[in-house]
Amino acid sequence: MRVHPKIDYSPLLQALQQHPQLAMQRWGQQLPAQIAETLNQQRYGDLDGWLQALDELPLLPCDRIELQQEVSLSATAGITPEQQQATEKALRALIPWRKGPFHVHGIHIDTEWRSDWKWDRIAPHLQDLQGRLVLDVGCGNGYHCWRIYGAGASRVIGIDPSPRFVVQFHMLKQYLPEAAVDLLPLGIEELPEQLRAFDTTFSMGVFYHRRSPMDHLRELKATLRSGGQLVLETLVIDGGAGEVLVPEGRYAQMNNVWFLPSCETLLGWMRKCGFSNPRVVDVTPTSVDEQRSTDWMTFHSLPEFLDPEDPSRTVEGHPAPLRAVFIAESP
Repeated sequence: MRVHPKIDYSPLLQALQQHPQLAMQRWGQQLPAQIAETLNQQRYGDLDGWLQALDELPLLPCDRIELQQEVSLSATAGITPEQQQATEKALRALIPWRKGPFHVHGIHIDTEWRSDWKWDRIAPHLQDLQGRLVLDVGCGNGYHCWRIYGAGASRVIGIDPSPRFVVQFHMLKQYLPEAAVDLLPLGIEELPEQLRAFDTTFSMGVFYHRRSPMDHLRELKATLRSGGQLVLETLVIDGGAGEVLVPEGRYAQMNNVWFLPSCETLLGWMRKCGFSNPRVVDVTPTSVDEQRSTDWMTFHSLPEFLDPEDPSRTVEGHPAPLRAVFIAESP
């Protein structure tokens, strides 16, 4: 189906129809209506402008593609200054760019997050992604979807309900139309129950935004086949088993942060939800070099969210952001 000439889900829908599991086939039948409902221009006042920018992005040849070490797309023969200017103008119409960075025809999209640093922390601990069917929950503009595909996945499906992120993704997807990578404008609650189909499911930067952490863990587990791997990255706090921070107001200026558990607490929750061998593979404080304002994300960012007198605390007085990566398998 097409909801816009440059947003084409037909290859994905065909792949789902051919999937051996009936649940995936049924999902493919439901998706056209779900996509059309989410990408409803009447619901999002800015969507017309974003789609116009997608229309105005020059469709240039792209034969130099790097997805393993970075996300970089360019043409061996180069492009004209006028083409580069038009490309940058279209890309800038989608500001703010939060996840990245991207390199497109000589243009460096310096995003708010150095998402490549997160990937470098996670990648050494993954099962081999070669030939795997992968789901990325809350994937933003799809930066990690491209890195997962670059690591050998056979198909990557990202889900994120933000139309801006969907259009940002398709700004790059038009240069890689044959890549088996898609971003659906959905939240995890809109997936069918008990898909049990994915080899690997990622949930990064989502967990603390969910009102019910146990329900989110169960939703993630329901996406995985037996033996499939969960990769969960989230904010945590220092502390022992049973310790959890539940901010009454904002956390680092975010008003939708519900639960920040200690690592031991979250491991216990994962075991309680039936995951096998949950473990922590990385714990890293978020630095103002990893998350900051840039020319492509001009709003306040982490430096403004920390106490200027004590950067080990947020402006609300909570512990500064500490992020951990958990890995587990579905039995």
